[in-house]
Amino acid sequence: MKTLFKIISMLALIGTIAPSMIYCGGMMSLNMVKWLMLLSTIVWFVFTPLWMNHNNPS
Repeated sequence: MKTLFKIISMLALIGTIAPSMIYCGGMMSLNMVKWLMLLSTIVWFVFTPLWMNHNNPS
C-alpha cells in the first residue's frame, strides 16, 4: 500500500510541475494550468503523509 501511495504522490508532484512547462510551450490555457496544479497539490498533500514515516525503528 505504501508503494501505491508513493507512486500517487510522485505523479502528483509531476502534476504540479508539468502544466507550467506545457503552458510555456503554448499548448494549454492558463485557467487549465491553475486547476491542474491546484488538484495536484491537494492530491500531494493528502497522499504524501500516508507513506512518509518519520519514526525510525532504531
